[in-house]
Amino acid sequence: MRFRIAAVLVLCAGAVVSAHAQWLTHPDPAVPRTRDGKPNLSAPAPRAADGKPDLSGIWMTDSTPLKEMERLFPGIETFAVPGDDPRFFSKFFINIFADYKPEDVPMRPEAARLFKQRMADEGKDVPTSKCLPAGIPMGDLLPVPHQFIQVPGSVVVLSEGANPHRVIYTDGRTHPVDPIPTWLGYSVGKWEGNTLVVDTRGFNDRTWLDASGHARTEAMRITERYRRRDFGHMEVELTIDDPGAYTRPFSIRYTQTLRPDMVLLENVCAENERDRVHLVGK
Repeated sequence: MRFRIAAVLVLCAGAVVSAHAQWLTHPDPAVPRTRDGKPNLSAPAPRAADGKPDLSGIWMTDSTPLKEMERLFPGIETFAVPGDDPRFFSKFFINIFADYKPEDVPMRPEAARLFKQRMADEGKDVPTSKCLPAGIPMGDLLPVPHQFIQVPGSVVVLSEGANPHRVIYTDGRTHPVDPIPTWLGYSVGKWEGNTLVVDTRGFNDRTWLDASGHARTEAMRITERYRRRDFGHMEVELTIDDPGAYTRPFSIRYTQTLRPDMVLLENVCAENERDRVHLVGK
């Protein structure tokens, strides 16, 4: 099992490597700072003109504690290479059911067969190996920067990695009646107090939930709850309801930390790509 998971991690590694360029950091005068000039991540969360929390900023998903990763995935440390160490990923990126016992994972038989086949193939068909999107939640769980831009009527999410742009509409619209299936679906958000609740539907079935190969279908619906508890910390609760692949909804919770003064860089997956020719069973 651990060798197959590691093989998939290698295929996903290209999504987390960014080219060095100018403007890696640029001091933001709007960032609250301590007396020594460092960003004060514990300062109060900023507010938008409508009084709601402003989620704008560049965020990265926090890694799972090292000891927990080594307990969950024995031997994972042997696959660390400079610039790409899977020990410092989120456990849910590797396995969306990391907190479940194998016998408790609510997979339908057809989804279980597909998962088993992907593991046997050592992840050779993971979409990111072909420079295709990682989707949700897999792409959001990668340790790459994601920029939230909150404006009246929408929140735009830009990724320096495995996903195209995403728009979360907060202007009161409803979902399309018969949506064209897409990689990231169609997202509609509303505020419940200080929490942005995002309902996303209209997915295709072409990507995976995680690096292990858990499937998704076009019936999937994802509900995300974003709460910026202070200036530098975001709490995320994500619930997946996919009756085509799973017998019941399930949820994960993770946190993100703001990267103040960071600037998002251009990242082109296929540029100078040299790995695909080496894939087994390509």
